[in-house]
Amino acid sequence: MTASLDNPVIYKADELIASDIDAYLDVHQHKSLLRFITCGSVDDGKSTLIGRLLYDSKMIFEDQLATLESDSKRMGTQGQDIDFALLVDGLAAEREQGITIDVAYRFFATEKRKFIVADCPGHEQFTRNMVTGASTADLAVILIDARKGVLVQTRRHSYLAKLLGIRNIVLAVNKMDLIDYDQAKYDAIVAEYTEFAASIGISDFTPMPISGFKGDNITEISPNTPWYNGLPLMAHLETVALDNDADQAKPLRMAVQWVNRPNLDFRGFSGQIATGTVHPGDAIRVLPSGKTTTIKKIVTLDGELQEAVAGQSVTLCFNDEIDCSRGDVIAAADNPPEVADQFESTIVWMADDALVPGRSYWLKLGTQMVSATVQAPKYTVNVNSMEHMAAKTLELNAIGVAEISTDKPIVFAPYAENHALGGFILIDKISNATVAAGMLHFSLRRAQNVHWQATDIGRDAHAMLKNQKPRILWFTGLSGSGKSTIANEVEKALHLMNRHTFLLDGDNVRHGLNKDLGFTETDRIENIRRVGEVAKLMADAGLIVLTAFISPFRAERDMVRAMLPEGEFVEIFVDTPLEVAEARDVKGLYKKARAGQLKNFTGIDSPYEPPEHPDIRVNTVEMSPAEAAEYIVRQLMPLK
Repeated sequence: MTASLDNPVIYKADELIASDIDAYLDVHQHKSLLRFITCGSVDDGKSTLIGRLLYDSKMIFEDQLATLESDSKRMGTQGQDIDFALLVDGLAAEREQGITIDVAYRFFATEKRKFIVADCPGHEQFTRNMVTGASTADLAVILIDARKGVLVQTRRHSYLAKLLGIRNIVLAVNKMDLIDYDQAKYDAIVAEYTEFAASIGISDFTPMPISGFKGDNITEISPNTPWYNGLPLMAHLETVALDNDADQAKPLRMAVQWVNRPNLDFRGFSGQIATGTVHPGDAIRVLPSGKTTTIKKIVTLDGELQEAVAGQSVTLCFNDEIDCSRGDVIAAADNPPEVADQFESTIVWMADDALVPGRSYWLKLGTQMVSATVQAPKYTVNVNSMEHMAAKTLELNAIGVAEISTDKPIVFAPYAENHALGGFILIDKISNATVAAGMLHFSLRRAQNVHWQATDIGRDAHAMLKNQKPRILWFTGLSGSGKSTIANEVEKALHLMNRHTFLLDGDNVRHGLNKDLGFTETDRIENIRRVGEVAKLMADAGLIVLTAFISPFRAERDMVRAMLPEGEFVEIFVDTPLEVAEARDVKGLYKKARAGQLKNFTGIDSPYEPPEHPDIRVNTVEMSPAEAAEYIVRQLMPLK
């Protein structure tokens, strides 16, 4: 007996033979895979629809079915009806509240295709989870409750689906049984959605009237909607065209995930081909270095290939020993992607804490990980009206357009052309939490037009002339802790030792370079960024630079440390308790802050994040400024 796509074989346990199993597995293995999401507003029936698809595709075991029937009765479902949502809502909190909280992934298959479906939460507070589910989807099923019509989350999820590049959209008007399958109401909903979809650039979608609970138009055309002439949902999912062929027609792009070197005789570069095809002998270019070579062979676990295409995970071996490592991108030699360090992007903010413009975050794009800063948004998008709204930051679930700068060039492509090289996430450097997802649109002209000018006299020559190793001595602590006094004493001691120094003091800098900045969190970050850049230039000139700034945030101190070679940034924590610093109150600032006359004052209404592992720590309760300075100089020795 032979299995085929058109003639599947149903086996009994005692009929199984090896050839039949191999034939069946071969057919199953070569089925196409469709990844899709269900999304929309709260209680639109997303989980119920997925449960119905699993049930109708016979992907439920007998013990699961028995449990489902028992749970349905316990949760209040009457008669023979089954609460299909319980198949998907796996968390206890989801079952108790009757809502979807986390993204639930389910696998099922039919005779024609395999599916991975993501059930996305409808609540606005879980929009971040919807973005996660949609990031790998080929198709989106936007559900609408026939009784309620187009809602805010319908618009939000549709906009996000468009933003994330999902080209196939099904508008499933659900719960038709609750409006007696009224065609006029259905047509009105489709018309309203059509007008909205056009405003966000969705020109083509497939509407259908369904009932996930009753099964109307899910696997078969329902007699309750004789006026509907389209396919049932399952048939549409089985036959919708995928973009695999389009990806294969694009230029070669493969991000290197791993350098495979099991022994001295083998060296290959492993990853998944994002777009294009590759053959032995093809000319390729490794970016960002730009080095070129040709492909020697294509290796997989099943042996060598003569061709590899988009979607395949392979190891590529080169004919020449050129440098290539994780994070690099292997591309067609005659059609490489761009390399830049400044971009315009759309960002979906996913964290409870708002974006802090100028703060340094980790940016992960494919296998590349770099430090990045986000400027204040150009605007945010009102998903109801598509109006561009002025904004200074991005709050939870906000969608905005902003410029991003990275600390070194990265390989990218516009998201519309290549999701793998255009989609990124931002990670908080302190908590390691993912705070945003985004799409790169294009590099800024200044990123392409401004180049680093090489000079013959470098930092090593400057340092040798001064007979010292450049350093930045970064004094941090509360106002009144004694930073400036101690830094001044340290500079005097270094001067007597014939060291070339310069002291940057927080108050002095604000008289000139940073006179335009206030004391908001954003301004404080920009203050430190500018000081860090100036201090770096001075270190490049061979100087020992002393800086005395509160610099309250760890992320910004780490940002300056990352600008310098290893060992040249010395964080000195002037550790003074708040009550001691406030008791000194040399400038009368604490008194004003307590009286409400001075806003955003560190330690009072603005936080101070003390160093967790400072290079040098001095306690000004136990030491005088002179003693602290002497201790610091001893710790710095030798200075060469």
